[in-house]
Amino acid sequence: MSRTRRSVRQIAEEIVTREGGFVNDPDDPGGATNFGVTIHTMRRLGLDLTGDGQVSVADVRRLTRTRAVDIFVEHYFQRPRIALLPEALQASVFDMYVNAGANAVKILQRLLCQMGELVQVDGLIGPQTVRAAAAALAAAPDHLEDAYGIARRNYYFDLAERRPASRKYARRRDGGKGGWITRAESFIAPRYHLSDRQFSERVARWG
Repeated sequence: MSRTRRSVRQIAEEIVTREGGFVNDPDDPGGATNFGVTIHTMRRLGLDLTGDGQVSVADVRRLTRTRAVDIFVEHYFQRPRIALLPEALQASVFDMYVNAGANAVKILQRLLCQMGELVQVDGLIGPQTVRAAAAALAAAPDHLEDAYGIARRNYYFDLAERRPASRKYARRRDGGKGGWITRAESFIAPRYHLSDRQFSERVARWG
């Protein structure tokens, strides 16, 4: 949980730390990843770090932490225009954008609709979404950040429900909360965290 004001780059540094180093999990649709930057992102940006004319796993391995931070700040914060959202939401939406792309914005837009705001769920931050987020914050200044974090958590649960191969990211082998859930809850006040019993009950049907 983090409500202390930080710079965008500090938030990006925290995201890189949270993402960790190189992984190439066959169950992860993102493919080979380093510091949270996927091979798909590197290909989209044309980051041929080895200079061999193609972007491959070798290039992902060569990516540095500093460059990953730069990528996140430019392509996952500035370009999606997350800075236009209320400051209370920026860190969590930024973190989720790195993890889930435009779905991070769609989660917010669906939440705003549930709160009675009129907004199109298109994954883009435009004037309508900015106004709706500001209105929602004014109506519930002490709850919007938690509400978004809970919506993130529900998104992860729903994704794991639909895709069994992804359940290992939501539930550890020992049955405890997986990385997805702890990541979402790091942006939720402790009183809204699931207890071990609540979590176990939530995932019991996974077997």
